[in-house]
Amino acid sequence: MFEMLSEVFKDNSLVVSFAVIGVTMYISYLISDKLTNGKFHGSAVAIIVGLVLAYFGGVTTGGENGLSDVGIFAGIGIMGGGMLRDFAIVATAFGANIDEMKKAGLPGIISLLFGVVVSFVVGVSVALAFGYTDAVSLTTIGAGAGTYIVGPVTGSALGASSAVITLSIAAGLVKSILTMIGTPFIAKYIGLNNPRSAIVYGGLMGTTSGVAGGLAATDPKLVPY
Repeated sequence: MFEMLSEVFKDNSLVVSFAVIGVTMYISYLISDKLTNGKFHGSAVAIIVGLVLAYFGGVTTGGENGLSDVGIFAGIGIMGGGMLRDFAIVATAFGANIDEMKKAGLPGIISLLFGVVVSFVVGVSVALAFGYTDAVSLTTIGAGAGTYIVGPVTGSALGASSAVITLSIAAGLVKSILTMIGTPFIAKYIGLNNPRSAIVYGGLMGTTSGVAGGLAATDPKLVPY
C-alpha cells in the first residue's frame, strides 16, 4: 500500500508539492493565530517550518536540495525553481497599488532607493567581514540582503556558486522574518497607521514579504500599499 502511494506521489510530484505547501500554510497560520494572537505572522512561521523541513530533508538524504531530495517531495524543487520564482516576481509587481504609490510622492521614491542601497551595502559589508572578496559573491550576497528573490536571480546571472546563492537567500530570509516579527511592535512608535507611511516603511525595509506580513499582523488595511 505504501509503495503504491509512493509511486502515485512521485508521478504527481508537483500536485503533491502544492498540497504540502497548502497544509504547511494552514498549520502556520493556525499556530500564529492560536499561540501568538497574530503578532507572529503566519508567513514567518511558514518560512521557519520550511527551513526546518529543508534541513531534515537534506540531513536524511545527504542531498543538496533539501526536502525535494526525498522522492515523494520532488515537486517542491520544481515549485521553488526559477519558473515559479520569476512568476512570483511578476505577480508582486502587478499587485502594486499605483494610486497608493502616487500618494507617497517623493518621500516614497526616496525611501525605496534608500532602502535598496542600504540593504545592498550592509549585505556586501557582512560578506566582506566573512572573507568574501570577489565581485560576483559580493554582488550576489548584497542583492540577497535586498531581497531573497533577487539574490538567486543575480547569482544565477553572474555564475555565483551554489553556496553563495544560498547565503544570499539566507540574508534576505533573516531580514524578512525579523521585519515580520518586529513591525507590529514598532508600528505605533513610528506612525505606521496609514498607506503613505506603509509605503515609506516598505521602501526603507526593502522586503515585500516581510513588510506585507508585518503590516498584516499590525493592521490588514495597510497591506495593499
